Amino acid sequence: MTTRQQRDTGNHPPAPSPWLIAMEFRAPWELGLLIPAWPLLRRAPVGDGHSVIVFPGLSASDGSTMPMRSFLENLGYDASGWNQGFNFGPRAGVLQAARQQVIDTFQMTGNKVSLVGWSLGGIYARELAKELPDCVRGVVTMGTPFAGLQQSTNASRLYELTSGRNIHREVEQFDLPGAPPVPTTSIFSRTDGVVAWPASIQAPCQDNPHTENVEVIASHVGLGLNPSAWWALADRLSQPEGQWKRFERKRGLHGMIFPDPSR
Repeated sequence: MTTRQQRDTGNHPPAPSPWLIAMEFRAPWELGLLIPAWPLLRRAPVGDGHSVIVFPGLSASDGSTMPMRSFLENLGYDASGWNQGFNFGPRAGVLQAARQQVIDTFQMTGNKVSLVGWSLGGIYARELAKELPDCVRGVVTMGTPFAGLQQSTNASRLYELTSGRNIHREVEQFDLPGAPPVPTTSIFSRTDGVVAWPASIQAPCQDNPHTENVEVIASHVGLGLNPSAWWALADRLSQPEGQWKRFERKRGLHGMIFPDPSR
């Protein structure tokens, strides 16, 4: 189904309710949970040293992803931000600079790069992977609304104010729901107060069977600071290149922290 056909069906989830928006205020507590969770996070799968580029969400900068990048560096990755200040949308030169960063990192290291994107940053990660599959090892997104339209997020007005672009016309030039041709994981939360969680669900893809959705319990603002999201991210990045396997939900506490996304 093409992007235009998907729009014409009108079958897109509505934006989260005011109740879920109010629950976004729990984000500072998610950050606070990192302290008691740190002994467990230190046992997360270690990396192999490959490069990881992390793209921030709308109106956020590399400062918002610094804790996550520090965590990844402690696991052995060469983690970097997008180095473009605040993310006010794909204004002139933004996507070109991001594309060049991926190419330069690939050429300097001689290894493929993993791309991680929080919210709008996940759109960049997915589209860059589609354009540069020979440079990208895999993609992990967090609360990214690639499967919905502007009515599926409470941030659409903010996007238009900060980017100066019409979001409806913006998405027409991309097949956002289409999966990148590399291993792709979408981390989402049913209690996301900014993005309707169905808008973050990757549909099965015949061209790429290496796609999945991993559910965590988190706010949208707290996704990039949430211990369970960090664990899932570390688990996905640690897979040897060419040996991708689906995220494994285990019994007990692990199964409670990571609910079954198919329910």
